[in-house]
Amino acid sequence: MGTSIVTGAAGFIGSHLVEALLHRGDRVIGIDHFNDYYNPALKHKNIDTAERHPNFHLIEADIESLNWAMLLEDADVVFHQAAQAGVRASWGSGFRLYTERNINATQVMLEAAKTAPNLKRIVIASSSSVYGNAETLPTVETLCPQPVSPYGITKLAAEHLCRVYYQNFGVPTAILRYFTVYGPRQRSDMAFHLFFKAVLDDRPIRIYGDGSQTRDYTFVSDAIAANLAAAEVPEAAGEVFNIGGGSRVALTEVIDTMEAIVGRPIRREYVEKAVGDARHTGADVTKATNILGYQPQVSLTEGLTREWEWIQALYC
Repeated sequence: MGTSIVTGAAGFIGSHLVEALLHRGDRVIGIDHFNDYYNPALKHKNIDTAERHPNFHLIEADIESLNWAMLLEDADVVFHQAAQAGVRASWGSGFRLYTERNINATQVMLEAAKTAPNLKRIVIASSSSVYGNAETLPTVETLCPQPVSPYGITKLAAEHLCRVYYQNFGVPTAILRYFTVYGPRQRSDMAFHLFFKAVLDDRPIRIYGDGSQTRDYTFVSDAIAANLAAAEVPEAAGEVFNIGGGSRVALTEVIDTMEAIVGRPIRREYVEKAVGDARHTGADVTKATNILGYQPQVSLTEGLTREWEWIQALYC
């Protein structure tokens, strides 16, 4: 039985990861700050089942305040999911939170990992936001990142920290660049959650720009599979992987699919394009397929149906 640490354990992806690790028999230490970026009650609900599991221990704390040398003494793997999320909120005075939670917190862990006796891997959650408006689609990992938001800049800085700690001290990092993960427990500030909630409330959904922007949407269970593989495969150490859903879809097409799922028209309110949003994203997952055996399993229609079922259960 291994010991895994999951930061951001009560968040969207982190809570799913905790459950997958417990299901396979790991001891899991979950760390979460439960900050108020969105309703902490939703995070407590995410982690509720895990908290009743005998192999799970939750630490409610800021990453930078913890004794990482002690935490890492028995850890085999760290899944670093914690971050200050959100492109639009990263402008202005809130930027300090992004540097603290995305860069400084990562450095604290990496520094402690230099001397961790049993650590096999640190799997780092990064983002397609590091690419910005990518010059080629689908985008390969070797393309020079050019983030177009402060959020993307902090995620790229965290990646660079991982690289230098791997190269200089052998800290066994593996970086996953997520492309728009969705599904049950999706954060309440993310588009699909907002859209489905608007349907329940009989309100129009807000679309930034003309709706022709495209994204590579990744269902949460596929992101979890990528994490588990990145923790195990020896060749993943020191590498960066795109984790996408397998197809690039325009937002207008997504909303059409949602209308079919909910069985009613969805009213749309178009507003000005948001500053810092990439126009298009698309993942070339060849590297993840070849090294991690990654193959996205859940189609957009199936994934949206599951999220709609969860949203109804959450709010109805």
